[in-house]
Amino acid sequence: MCGRFTLFSEFDDIIKNFSIDKFLPEDEYQPSYNIAPSQNILTVINDGSNNRLGKLRWGLIPPWAKDKKIGYKMINARSETLTEKPSFRKPLINKRCIIPADSFYEWKRLDPKTKVPMRIKLKSSNLFAFAGLYEKWNTQDGNTLFTCTIITTKPNELMEDIHDRMPVILTQGSEKEWLNPKNSDTDYLKSLLKPYATHDMEAYQVSSLVNSPKNNSPELIQSH
Repeated sequence: MCGRFTLFSEFDDIIKNFSIDKFLPEDEYQPSYNIAPSQNILTVINDGSNNRLGKLRWGLIPPWAKDKKIGYKMINARSETLTEKPSFRKPLINKRCIIPADSFYEWKRLDPKTKVPMRIKLKSSNLFAFAGLYEKWNTQDGNTLFTCTIITTKPNELMEDIHDRMPVILTQGSEKEWLNPKNSDTDYLKSLLKPYATHDMEAYQVSSLVNSPKNNSPELIQSH
């Protein structure tokens, strides 16, 4: 699964890296070293003409849900079963997004009682994007909540030593294809959701301070 990540890159770099045409005010962007579920996170969608940068709440709530708490169970979606799950089948066709990041965390089990947090990033330290889906949910009081989920896949050789799943990191070419609203062939879309190249990634242990979402400082990404 993917339950924690970082995004602390410069706002202008995010705009350039993902070819953003329309975006939220810069002062609404807050760099974070410990992004967690239920938070409003930066996401990119394509409206047919432009790449738009905005915020979605992390934890997808299907339109038919009676309680928003279901979102806590839907922070991730398995790539292999997207077309089988009612919550993800329709968004796969017409509500796809990407989630900018510069690293993510996963907990490696050392023994039955011990897990240690690992930071995983690109060797280049470049920005990248997770593949995601989003939805619109109407609350009982008439408001609208936009939410999202991060798609996961089987681990590559680096990640399989840490966890049995990893988030889908899209190549730059795949980012464009994933966002393109004209693409609706689910088999083609699922073919984009594959493990990222092992040789382009690296991982190292970090402080257990990252265990709590309340902690959020550059100290969290330091090697421990």
